[in-house]
Amino acid sequence: MRHSFYHYVIKFRGGGKNDSFSSFSEAMFEDHTFLKQSESFDELSRYIEEAAHPDMSAMIFDELWILYVENEKE
Repeated sequence: MRHSFYHYVIKFRGGGKNDSFSSFSEAMFEDHTFLKQSESFDELSRYIEEAAHPDMSAMIFDELWILYVENEKE
């Protein structure tokens, strides 16, 4: 079963202060408008670019997306 991007990334919460994946995950968790059910790169990328918290950088999103795709293959 494939999980949403949100569900995949939330596992990075609780890391160190200087851990970029953890910072992204914490900001994503705190963002109540984040697209929690989405599995669409385009939709999520657009959200990150237009409306997301500064800790959710596009560069970190791209790195997490690669891991998501590699680890959530059906």
